[in-house]
Amino acid sequence: MIQVRGLTKSFQSSPVLNQINLEVAQCEVVVIIGPSGSGKSTILRCLNMLEKPDQGEIYFEGASIMHSAKSLIKLRTEVGMVFQQFNLFQHMKVIDNIKLAVIQVRKWSRDKAHLKAMELLEKVGLTDKADAYPAALSGGQAQRVAIARALAMEPKVMLFDEPTSALDPEMIGEVLGVMKQLAKEGMTMIVVTHEMGFAKEVADRVLFIEQGSIVEEGTPNELFDHPKHARTQLFLSKIL
Repeated sequence: MIQVRGLTKSFQSSPVLNQINLEVAQCEVVVIIGPSGSGKSTILRCLNMLEKPDQGEIYFEGASIMHSAKSLIKLRTEVGMVFQQFNLFQHMKVIDNIKLAVIQVRKWSRDKAHLKAMELLEKVGLTDKADAYPAALSGGQAQRVAIARALAMEPKVMLFDEPTSALDPEMIGEVLGVMKQLAKEGMTMIVVTHEMGFAKEVADRVLFIEQGSIVEEGTPNELFDHPKHARTQLFLSKIL
């Protein structure tokens, strides 16, 4: 579904990604782990062209998004992203935050958008917050609304950039619970996270990133229980 070939990115002459090669199949859950500053989030931002790679190719469903405006538009409408910060519109009710994109981008009717938004609020356990404003939500509730907003576009792939890093510990579980359910339903997902328990339980494949390169990858059992690379072993010894 997604193929990355030779992805390279620098900021102000400082290399951030170095020849990243990656394939993600339909319904696969890929979790990316690694130390802060290793380039994990930059991979996701390049995948939907929030950051333009310096070199390399990114293919979505067989078409390059690097040189085709049509392919990029297709990617932007079919790949959802959830960020560390919730990025909800504070002046809009929860229900309107979810409806906005499908009305403006998908050109849905307001009635259809409303029904879809309520369906998604039920999915994330927040139907009672439909008419609330974001300021009235907890961090966990706000992130679940952000997930519902991304799902409203009916994406084929979901990207999660450390979605629990801004949450208090007691709120992390409610967000991870929604993500686990998405995985069970067959959503293709690429997740950057420090939640190793989630990676062990949900991932089909785990990638360990260090200094902009994929150092090691494998199933959760292979990577967590039998890491081969010394850097992976050192990293895991400090966090597990």
